Amino acid sequence: MQAARPQAVQELLDRSHALGADPRNTNYAGGNTSAKAAATDPVTGDDVELMWVKGSGGDLGTLTAAGLAVLRIDRLRALTGVYPGEEREDEMVAAFDYCLHGKGGAAPSIDTAMHGLVDAAHVDHLHPDSGIAIATAADGPALTERIFGDRVVWVPWRRPGFQLGLDISAVKAANPQAVGCILGGHGITAWGATSEECRANSLEIIRTAERYIAEHGRSDPFGPVIHEPLPEEARRRRAAELFPVVRGLASTDVRQVGHYTDSPEVLDFLARAEHPRLAALGTSCPDHFLRTKVAPLVLDLAPDAPLEEAVARLRELHARYREEYAAYYDRHATPDSPPMRGADPAIVLVPGVGMFSFGKDKQTARVAGEFYVNAVNVMRGAEALSSYQPIAESEKFRIEYWELEEAKLRRLPAPKPLAGRVALITGGGSGIGAATARKLAAEGACVVVADRDVAAAGKVAAELGAKALRAADVAIAAEVDVTSEEQVAEAVRQAVLAFGGVDLVVNNAGLSLSRSLLETTLADWDLQHDVMARGSFLVSRESARVLIDQAMGGDIVYISSKNAVFAGPNNVAYGAAKADQAHQVRLLAAELGGHGIRVNGINPDGVVRGSGIFASGWGANRAAVYGVEEERLGEFYAQRTLLKREVLPEHVAAAVFALTGGELSHTTGLHIPVDAGVAAAFLR
Repeated sequence: MQAARPQAVQELLDRSHALGADPRNTNYAGGNTSAKAAATDPVTGDDVELMWVKGSGGDLGTLTAAGLAVLRIDRLRALTGVYPGEEREDEMVAAFDYCLHGKGGAAPSIDTAMHGLVDAAHVDHLHPDSGIAIATAADGPALTERIFGDRVVWVPWRRPGFQLGLDISAVKAANPQAVGCILGGHGITAWGATSEECRANSLEIIRTAERYIAEHGRSDPFGPVIHEPLPEEARRRRAAELFPVVRGLASTDVRQVGHYTDSPEVLDFLARAEHPRLAALGTSCPDHFLRTKVAPLVLDLAPDAPLEEAVARLRELHARYREEYAAYYDRHATPDSPPMRGADPAIVLVPGVGMFSFGKDKQTARVAGEFYVNAVNVMRGAEALSSYQPIAESEKFRIEYWELEEAKLRRLPAPKPLAGRVALITGGGSGIGAATARKLAAEGACVVVADRDVAAAGKVAAELGAKALRAADVAIAAEVDVTSEEQVAEAVRQAVLAFGGVDLVVNNAGLSLSRSLLETTLADWDLQHDVMARGSFLVSRESARVLIDQAMGGDIVYISSKNAVFAGPNNVAYGAAKADQAHQVRLLAAELGGHGIRVNGINPDGVVRGSGIFASGWGANRAAVYGVEEERLGEFYAQRTLLKREVLPEHVAAAVFALTGGELSHTTGLHIPVDAGVAAAFLR
């Protein structure tokens, strides 16, 4: 069937990409598009009318043919004869499965009926900020007529589903001159005889609404300025101070990753007098509040309030938010409602500082923030022309706790072991650090690849994020010389601003100079102790500040060495520095355990292949000490072990995951040898 797809399908994909590429037209993963065309039925050889429509969960900007659901129009429209009414609306989505053509492609979404029942070859349903502004204005019907005349028709709010499809079909039939409609509280729908006509009609509605708001709206819809935003440097500093605390609060029920936004739209909204009233009204478009929750948490203090006061107030407001959210659930839940999913906010607004948004991963957190920016734009447009009036709270609950939404959540794959966790890895640009970054990212963690060689770190981070919609949703690079207190603090701050905090720290940065006692200079001694002993101390200390503020526990892992316990020749400075690291593990495990922070170590030996240390001269020196050729050093190390196996960076990375992946949740203060068995390095 792939080769037999009509040209209409390619036109549909091209239209979807064009519309989805512009955030003014619709939000990420929001809206849907469709095309109807005749195709050959492979069973009968006759023509059959089919509809291709964006499936559940897809994104217009990146839509592929595999993301389309394919249904027979005759069977879909025949469902009108068995439709049991709005009270049993949910049953109709299951009925779509009986309308699929062949294997059917992607799962049909709740909006399938809207596309199939409307008598037009091409249909777009979108969530543009300008269109939703009209849809959420208190006098939306009158505004629609004033702005569009009879070319666009108002459709009162109705929850997405089969009945809404019937409503829009009836509107189009009764208004042959119309090119589309405004869906009360929700968005827009447009149609056309051709794909280009449909796209043009969608853009006509969106751009006409934009121009009308710009030309006729009030210039200060959010009221006068009451809180000037903090200057950028002070704003980012305050954000980094608050973010771990806020992330910990937002993770009370389920661990979350964070995203920080200080865009002009957000800062202006929070600077003005009306933001508390409007924020309390919540968002309206279903796509918005499914990701932002029914309303945000808003800090009610001036931007320059003392940090301690802001933290204390956030804790009070969070406790109140949880109580109010539970009350909201209790007000509307029925015996058939899914259980409450969590009472923590997805959006936290701090005047003068910006917005913190949260989700199960970085992309989800970022998209939640983007949706709230959409909501701010919607409120601005609605207040500029009229007053913002979102759909009723009870309707929001019906969608948030819709069984169809619950079923969609059940279809999601189980989270990976490190999902929701943020890892900071020093020396992450090569060798053991790079292998560890790859392993932790593969197991679901967001990763900060920290290295003195920022180009190498950037290369690893780009590799980790290569398959993501945005590489920075998976990993970022941070330049850091671990001997510098200032650079270490800045690297941790970058991790906080990127992901909301830190959960898993790997002290891996290191180097080695193989020299005898008499050949070891003071500079040799200081350099190795500065990088490994001092560096690990600085990274652990700055990370511990964040871990404690988050109050979610966490892991600190030291990549030490078998040389921490084994007395080998010609490495007094390296062995002593590694012994220092090894004892830091024990000391910090004892000190940080009360905060739920586990501190463990790994003692590798002879990691030659892929090792930055061995490539920088240590390998040649050790080969000379042992009287072997450098290229055979790995083999030499393997033969002196009990297992006769060479140790690779990936083996050390696997040990890091073993310590942090959840199976050893009650283990702290431990050193794990990864040396293939060196009896002289056995722990006693």
